[in-house]
Amino acid sequence: MPLIREPEVVQVYAPGMLNVRARIGLIIPSSNRLTEPQMRRYAPEGVEVHVTRLRMTGPSHVPLAELMPRVEEAVGALDDARCDTIVFHCTASSMEAGLAGEKLVLDTMRRATSSQVATTASAAQAAFEALRVRRIVLLSPYIRATHEHEITFLAEAGIEVVHDRALELDGSDAYIEMPPAEWLRLGEAEMRQDADAMFLSCTNIQSLPIVGELEERLGKPVVTSNQAVLWYALRLCGLEDQVAGLGRLMRLGVPALA
Repeated sequence: MPLIREPEVVQVYAPGMLNVRARIGLIIPSSNRLTEPQMRRYAPEGVEVHVTRLRMTGPSHVPLAELMPRVEEAVGALDDARCDTIVFHCTASSMEAGLAGEKLVLDTMRRATSSQVATTASAAQAAFEALRVRRIVLLSPYIRATHEHEITFLAEAGIEVVHDRALELDGSDAYIEMPPAEWLRLGEAEMRQDADAMFLSCTNIQSLPIVGELEERLGKPVVTSNQAVLWYALRLCGLEDQVAGLGRLMRLGVPALA
């Protein structure tokens, strides 16, 4: 006689049963496959992460101003999900047009929601301010031109890049395939004594799992795109959670200037 299995019991939650303390909405590039699992792994209990994708990098890249109608629509969709903070989460895109471009993104977002808004660029700026960082080493997987846009943006924001390396990897698949151990090795090898911190730039790389260990090896703060955004979004939501393994930044509040 064939074995008869009891049906699996699936717990269904009614509205109000989950203790949701905050909802973070992220607008990410369509090819990004690391932000969601990383954010959901490290988000504190009771913090929900919701994601909307846009085609905005690689072959789909357009000037930032042309992207704004799609950004506004994406913000509206995340506003429908009642997100408390909404972030335009692409380091390269949010920095490519300087501080004026970042302001354009933030102003566009504010038209579509009454929630808190941010970009990866504004989160990074707030992180450097909180850590009292003015001189950094910058590592990214980008081609040189994209990498240079970030150096220009950071200089405009008052952050000096004392040493940098653009890995010039061939697209998002190559970004994802580079293991955390290699980011750890590179971070240690490329650090300079005259830098205040290291910045591992890009939302689609495996840098988040090595923040704590790299900080221990360097004796200096480490900022990554996903770490900075999670920290900043939590603080904008009014939460003071400290997330283990994500370095000194997670022990700080948002500075008044940010």
